[in-house]
Amino acid sequence: MQLNKISISNYKNILQAELEFSPKINCFIGNNGVGKTNMLDAIYYLSFCKSYSNNIDSQNINHGESFFFIDGFYTHRDTEEHIYCALKNRQKKVFRRNKKEYERLADHIGLLPLVLISPADSALIGDGSEERRKFIDGVISQYDRLYLSALLRYNKTLAQRNRLLKNAQIDAELIDILNLNLSETGLYIYEKRIEFIRDFIPVFQKYYDFISENKEKVGLAYTSQLAKGDFLSLLGQSFERDKILGYTTKGIHKDDLEMTLGGFPIKRVGSQGQNKTYLIALKLAQFDFLKQTSGVHPILLLDDIFDKLDAERVHQIIKLVSEDYFGQIFITDTNRKNLDEILGTVNDHYRLFFVTDGKISILQ
Repeated sequence: MQLNKISISNYKNILQAELEFSPKINCFIGNNGVGKTNMLDAIYYLSFCKSYSNNIDSQNINHGESFFFIDGFYTHRDTEEHIYCALKNRQKKVFRRNKKEYERLADHIGLLPLVLISPADSALIGDGSEERRKFIDGVISQYDRLYLSALLRYNKTLAQRNRLLKNAQIDAELIDILNLNLSETGLYIYEKRIEFIRDFIPVFQKYYDFISENKEKVGLAYTSQLAKGDFLSLLGQSFERDKILGYTTKGIHKDDLEMTLGGFPIKRVGSQGQNKTYLIALKLAQFDFLKQTSGVHPILLLDDIFDKLDAERVHQIIKLVSEDYFGQIFITDTNRKNLDEILGTVNDHYRLFFVTDGKISILQ
């Protein structure tokens, strides 16, 4: 799969852009804060119907303007796909595939598989368990629509139960119904997550070992309260405590990933370079997984990934992304040296763009 060309108007600091892309490597060079990341975010938006960095759609409209649109033209399984999205202030977002508007945005997820590696990924290590659950759910939802539907149902039921727990008078019969719905849907999600992590871990470890040249031993493990007992029973046992707290304390919404380096939490012992290597390996494993499950090459976005890495690790990553295995890649960097090393391995199959103050021009 590849993105052939894109048109952007008023998206963040990009007032206007009309770009055609290489089917292999596309590089955006420029200083910090000029719009390189916004360019990748626009591509991300076309796959996920939202920004990677800002879920408040109206804040993605360029300051002083009243709308934005992003128009993408793809080749997908030898078929042309036209994806268009637009937002006007105080109006509903428009999202169309081949000029036909979606009834539900969830129906679009998974059509255009994409992996973004970004400095913001540090939240996977540094922040709470919600970030790590979002990572798991984001991968599975791109290839399993039943999982995405189950996740939406679970979250809706969970919100209903939490609202009910805050009432002075609680309808016991309704709680029983919600408990049953949560347990059935939650068990399905739990089993899918176990299956995914089991297959995902060896791929992740392969990439970490390659980038680090086997210098460190890392671990990744899935933890869940459901491993300790029947979900419906857990909900019953925690009911009195849940009433006091006003929210549901047991369930798959508490699941987590344990990330370790040398047997200790990487959050505590990892250097900046080790943490970044860990995150890049996670995302490259995500790419691998989506490629196998979807049967197409996901688009790979690499946003400033060489920062905080030593020369050896940079070299290993360049060796990886220069291979044909990864299909179409979009890269941002402030350092042209890294980009030139990559471009030197791919002959003429690349485009190099210069970005300044939201304006994007082609260099070669």
